[in-house]
Amino acid sequence: MEMKRLNGTGVRSAGYDERNRKLVVETTAGTFEYANISPEIHRRLMTSPSPGTYYKESIEEEFTGRRIAAPASAKPAPPDIFGSGEA
Repeated sequence: MEMKRLNGTGVRSAGYDERNRKLVVETTAGTFEYANISPEIHRRLMTSPSPGTYYKESIEEEFTGRRIAAPASAKPAPPDIFGSGEA
């Protein structure tokens, strides 16, 4: 799925699979997948003068998303310096 950059507060990019009606939105809080999204909703998101607002009001509040990735800025866990093996 091709992700296209969005210039909106809180949203980074979005991609749409029309055949499966799945929308993927990368936000500052993580990447989310939404099912049963019409092509019209995707079109409105991509052409909105305020994609962040449209996403929050028309997608995030109306559909149940499934987190598929943590935020890109999330730091990995520190290494286990004490180890977990037995002595």
